[in-house]
Amino acid sequence: MADKGTGQRVKQPIGDVNNPNGLYRQMLKYFEYSAVNQISPETLSRAEDYLRAFIQWCVDRDIQTPAEVTPELMERYKAHLFYHRKKNGKPLTPGSQRNRLSNIKSFFRYLARSKQVLFNPLAELEMPRERNRLPRDVLSGDEVNRVLAQPNTATSFGLRDRAIMETMYSTGIRRLECVKLELKDVDFNRETLFVRHGKGGKERIIPIGKTALHWLDRYVNEVRVFHLGVHSGQALFLTQFGKPLSAGFLSDQVTRYFKRAGLTKDGSSHLFRHSMATHMLENGADIRYIQAMLGHSDVGTTEIYTHVSIGQLKQIHSRTHPSQLAAE
Repeated sequence: MADKGTGQRVKQPIGDVNNPNGLYRQMLKYFEYSAVNQISPETLSRAEDYLRAFIQWCVDRDIQTPAEVTPELMERYKAHLFYHRKKNGKPLTPGSQRNRLSNIKSFFRYLARSKQVLFNPLAELEMPRERNRLPRDVLSGDEVNRVLAQPNTATSFGLRDRAIMETMYSTGIRRLECVKLELKDVDFNRETLFVRHGKGGKERIIPIGKTALHWLDRYVNEVRVFHLGVHSGQALFLTQFGKPLSAGFLSDQVTRYFKRAGLTKDGSSHLFRHSMATHMLENGADIRYIQAMLGHSDVGTTEIYTHVSIGQLKQIHSRTHPSQLAAE
């Protein structure tokens, strides 16, 4: 359902909305608490989608209050997620199942702290195991250069797009982190980038290369200054109407350049992140430096790139494996 005045989707109440102790009303209190504690709007939006689906599942089974949610019920909901199929017929990934259950667990942790329930019914629930999946595709150096060369930098937005892609490849930032960059986040003198809106609300300062800074400097002085508008704020990358870019728009643009370069690899904007990490590892960077660049809280997440940085391993294999030596 859409609000006729704003065109935005209006989310409907669920279940017994008049019961202050009901699941729906407690969910609203939880989101107010989370917002006050500086949880990002993106994180809250995802959490609301997951919690609304869970509450609707409960209401369909005549379960209206948090006190009625038991460990046994949560085992049933875990099975429901396992057997659930999306509109395209595909199941939820173990990671997706885990994310949904983790958000419900956080909700009940809040309820237990606020004395709305005696205990967290998910405290002992075994979460679906999520494998660290290897990136399916990584760009070679030549492929990166082909994509970066696609924008027509004689045009204002070709110059902008070149600056965007150079920044993403140089730093490995995520697309959401990229569109949320502000002008003040780029330190041209120190050659650093301040990521203030990282995943999970984490901030980090990372180096950015001279090539990326060159294109950013040209974009800021030759393009951005002429597209400022009432909605621009401090956003670094702007549309032709002076508004901050959206993550979807950025993905569409990058995908378009990939196609122009004759590449059909999946992931578009995220491929710059994978490729940066892989190329730096192949050139000798310590895994912990890559972890800091990517903003991973656990080095284990970063270690997946040691499995795809195969260039050096192939060279060593050809120089040292007996079967290779015998063939020469």
